[in-house]
Amino acid sequence: MELKTAKRLRGSVTVPGDKSISHRAIMFGALSKGKTEVSHFLQGADCLSTIDCFRNMGIAIDLQKDRVVIHGKGLHGLLPPEKCLNAGNSGTTTRLLSGILSGQSFSSALTGDASIQKRPMKRILEPLSAMGANVQSQYNNGCAPLSFHPASLCGISYRSPVASAQVKSCVLLAGLYADGVTSVTEPARSRDHTERMLAAFGADVTSEGATASIRPNPTLEGLKVEVPGDISSAAYFIAAGLIVRDSEILIQNVGINPTRDGILTAALSMGANIRKINKRTISGEDVCDLLVASGPLHGTEIGGSLIPALIDEIPMLAVMAAFAEGKTVIKDAAELKVKESNRIDTVVENLRRMGADAIPTDDGMIINGNPDALHKADFDSFADHRIAMSFAVAALSLRKTCTMRGAECVNISYPAFYQDLASLIVHE
Repeated sequence: MELKTAKRLRGSVTVPGDKSISHRAIMFGALSKGKTEVSHFLQGADCLSTIDCFRNMGIAIDLQKDRVVIHGKGLHGLLPPEKCLNAGNSGTTTRLLSGILSGQSFSSALTGDASIQKRPMKRILEPLSAMGANVQSQYNNGCAPLSFHPASLCGISYRSPVASAQVKSCVLLAGLYADGVTSVTEPARSRDHTERMLAAFGADVTSEGATASIRPNPTLEGLKVEVPGDISSAAYFIAAGLIVRDSEILIQNVGINPTRDGILTAALSMGANIRKINKRTISGEDVCDLLVASGPLHGTEIGGSLIPALIDEIPMLAVMAAFAEGKTVIKDAAELKVKESNRIDTVVENLRRMGADAIPTDDGMIINGNPDALHKADFDSFADHRIAMSFAVAALSLRKTCTMRGAECVNISYPAFYQDLASLIVHE
């Protein structure tokens, strides 16, 4: 695919619904009694995989444009699937659903595409097994496919070695079916959409610092959920507005949950011109509009407790660093190695293709920013939607037409991405 260039960007954009919240709305609605209505739902491939899994367990789900209605059957209302459940490319579906399946009175199996079958599942298998779950990796390699059989679960206090909302959520969801309180303590607080939304549905869930706890066997009740715009999707337009000269973009209805807004903290540390306007709360989540204007950026250091709040945005931040002046160090982000691609390797590879001075490290990368050294490139998405979108933004400022191999993988999280990006280009 050819990637567009731009002399300037102007206009407004509303990004799709938050992927993390969309997944959870389907899952928690299915486990609730009665009807759950979800507006501004993300109809990306990953979230559609979650819908497919629950339909295969007897949950009626009506899908209309960006609205979804889930006809929940309660905590114990799922039915045995007639076939192996397929999470597609979705790590969120795989890990969160594993917690739910561990507590069922029926046997089941869960798999995904080739990428999912390489991603590490020991991080959930270990705590689930400690709770008494009868769950196995079918090939004994710590990866999907996974099989689940009925078991009595006990509540545990689990200290997670990684700050991961997927791991935390998996354990808390298994805790719904346990015989006592289940708690998860992380090295740093990860995104808290599970805790917020489960509480709204009626679960007894609490958070204190980096520890989240849940009591078992609640009665969950269906409700209306309005999904805010995904800040991970907004990140591409934030970056575009910053690095394309003479640009100003309004990004509307963006979720700014404090466990997710690390992209804003990092961008501001680089000298970004970003303003939050029209702040409000929607379905228990903080939301605002972001006004972004171009200007010079400088290098920074990104690491520590900030990483869990921006792990998905690091590819885009790395591109911003290439267009900044000076050195940017990204560290404490070894988790990048086990995403849809090894994002340390794939980001550095594409940065080097466009002439950037990028050095991989064990837990991140070092980028010596020099905008004048950058040039057109033939990029590879490596079948990773965040890589594809990040370097499509980079191409806007590379003056000559670039190409992207495997550009269609953006359908995983943002099917209309290229159209929305093109709508902001000022044609002279």
